Amino acid sequence: MLAPHDPEARDIAATDPATPVPTGGFFASLQHLTRTELGCSLTEFAVLLIFSGYFLLFGLMPYFGGSQLGLVGADEPRYAQIAREMLAAHSTDCHEVHARIAPHSLRPNDIHASYECLMGGTVTPILYGKPWLEKPALYYWRAMGFYKEFGVSDWSARLPSASATLALIILAFLHLRRFRPGGHLDAALIMVSSIAIVAFARGASTDMQLAAPFSIGMLGWYAWYETGKKFWLFDLYFFGAAATLAKGPVAPFLAFCIILLFLGLRREWSALRRTIWVPGVLLYLAMVLPWYIAVQRRNPTFFHEFFYEHNVERFATDLYRHHQPFYFYVIVLILGLMPWTALSFRALIDGLQMSLAEWKVRFTPRRYVGHVRAGDAFPEFLVLWALFPVIFFSFSGSKLPGYILPSIPPLAILTGDYLFRIRRAGIPPWLLNTHAAFTGFVTFVLILCPQYLVYQRIVPAPRIFVWAAVLGIAAALLVIFVGRRFGVKHLRLVTMVPLTALLYFLLGMNGHLLDLNYSARPLAHQIAQAAPTASTVAVLDVRRDIVYGLAFYRNQFISNYAIQGVPDDAHILVIPTREVDQLQRYLQGRLYQQIFLYETQGLSVYKVYPRN
Repeated sequence: MLAPHDPEARDIAATDPATPVPTGGFFASLQHLTRTELGCSLTEFAVLLIFSGYFLLFGLMPYFGGSQLGLVGADEPRYAQIAREMLAAHSTDCHEVHARIAPHSLRPNDIHASYECLMGGTVTPILYGKPWLEKPALYYWRAMGFYKEFGVSDWSARLPSASATLALIILAFLHLRRFRPGGHLDAALIMVSSIAIVAFARGASTDMQLAAPFSIGMLGWYAWYETGKKFWLFDLYFFGAAATLAKGPVAPFLAFCIILLFLGLRREWSALRRTIWVPGVLLYLAMVLPWYIAVQRRNPTFFHEFFYEHNVERFATDLYRHHQPFYFYVIVLILGLMPWTALSFRALIDGLQMSLAEWKVRFTPRRYVGHVRAGDAFPEFLVLWALFPVIFFSFSGSKLPGYILPSIPPLAILTGDYLFRIRRAGIPPWLLNTHAAFTGFVTFVLILCPQYLVYQRIVPAPRIFVWAAVLGIAAALLVIFVGRRFGVKHLRLVTMVPLTALLYFLLGMNGHLLDLNYSARPLAHQIAQAAPTASTVAVLDVRRDIVYGLAFYRNQFISNYAIQGVPDDAHILVIPTREVDQLQRYLQGRLYQQIFLYETQGLSVYKVYPRN
């Protein structure tokens, strides 16, 4: 029997369905509901939702800190524009057949009209009126839904990633609360506050559309492995299909390899056969095949362009010029797990040690009783899940940080579980000090970020540098004090205090400056104010992210002098200020005048009059 002071005893008592229903009013009833239905206390669930909502949504939505930062990079505005054009095509097709996705009645004509509405604009991703077949359609479908609900905007384009991440955090929390109680809240909060998760959860991209359902599916598979209940295999096939619709065959490939390695090392080949669940396979095929078949029928080049060019060639070659050194993903892990890097690496080593101990025991003939904790295979599964994407993509000829995003959730789970197991023994002083140093370092660097990102100062102002150093040291000392005085249990909270303040500092106080320097949104608004009647915008030697950003915010194709030539009609030209000498060569005999300088990004904006 567990002692009353044992954390596991408290967890079991908290989730015991036999606990009498409290009669203390609304909050007592709500507390009982969360314990019996969700398996956690009301306080835990409230803490989870508050911190998750803050890290995922603050500074993203107009209703919560404002939409502080417009779309950045080339991918965000491009994907957002594809979803917008697909929604426009979908609306047009539905209007033509006078139908909605849900049929007005069960008459054959109404059902056929609804089918035409459903297929209209939802099969082929289109950009500037032409097919764009690099990625499957899951992100575009979800963005279309948010566009219809909230209108077309940069922040609604980011809601697919934020909502997918929120679903991952909540489901991982509930899964761990049921199967590995104790470290569940730590794991969920570590996951949602890691720099990699915060960054990709706020991106209008496909990376989180893969990582979130993939991770939920892997947790579901392990729940089946541990319980033998086929219900949990539903998660593997349903969320695996969603991940396949997000980025293609990489999702089932990663899942198959990780499960194969895990069962192979445990010599449980029968479990691999039992994983192939006919209802699940049919569900997977029913979700995945219709779109892949439909898009291939409408675009005969799809298989070659998507599967060969954007999967095989992207992995085997540097065709898309994303070459990085072999150790690239070690650096990505170190930075992406901040400020939990030290704890996560220690938890990974601890998981490796437990796995090695299990492997040694399985290969010895002596009888083995096992560890005191149930489910010894879970650390082994998490270690393989965390390491395989990192090792596999390290051999890729094309490397991007988002490729190993599926490795972050298992590392967060390992970290939460590790912190729970060392609560009684306490955290080693060297590990506490290292974690505190990482927390202080993150605080120091992020406070200086505006100096580097906005003001481009190699050496920041002395006053700012001193403040950043003082606050970084204060954050580190706070972590050390709380860790030594109150123990491991409060380590998550004291670490998240500076993270919460830093997010407010970056977006709440400096978001508009980042927007001016890295997004095309302010530039598009300024062009609209200076030349409200301009219908054509062209660029010359401008970065891709600005081109795609202008295209999204103006909802039009942006012409390029170097590719499409100089338009004959009147237009707006955006050109780097340092390149204005080229205007005489491109605009011989044309009248043009500068209408404003966009100094934050070194651009000049001209009005070019018609050729005649």
